[in-house]
Amino acid sequence: MNDEIQNRLHNEGITLASNRKRAMAFFIDEMLLSFLLIISIWDSFANAATTEEIINLTNEFALEFMLMKIIYQAFFVMQYGASIGKLIMKIRVINTKTMQTPNVLVALNRGIFRVISELFLYLGFLWGLLNPERQTWHDKTASTLVVDA
Repeated sequence: MNDEIQNRLHNEGITLASNRKRAMAFFIDEMLLSFLLIISIWDSFANAATTEEIINLTNEFALEFMLMKIIYQAFFVMQYGASIGKLIMKIRVINTKTMQTPNVLVALNRGIFRVISELFLYLGFLWGLLNPERQTWHDKTASTLVVDA
């Protein structure tokens, strides 16, 4: 870990969030967003007669779902320093430069690169598991850390 960041975390009494907490927060957020997507397009799903039609509907709304994820992540990280899943797991996102809640541009950057990481078979998340700072691609690009709240 970068010595400067490690010293700042230590001086502030901040500890990195565990991979387990982050994974649970991710799961909660994904379930919540999937549920919201299904509710928002329920009429279309109800009219689908075959599994193929349901798959086609899901594919049609993939772009909207990605946009929904970006807005959700950016808004909650900017406003509260954490998504709903992170709030439940008692973890939060901080900017490595200020050790505070990220601003709108940092939160938006993080949200966009989070979706990009998902598109690349979640490799950015795997990166976070192997990284000493537990930084995923979206944390790296936004200069953020996920810490215990």
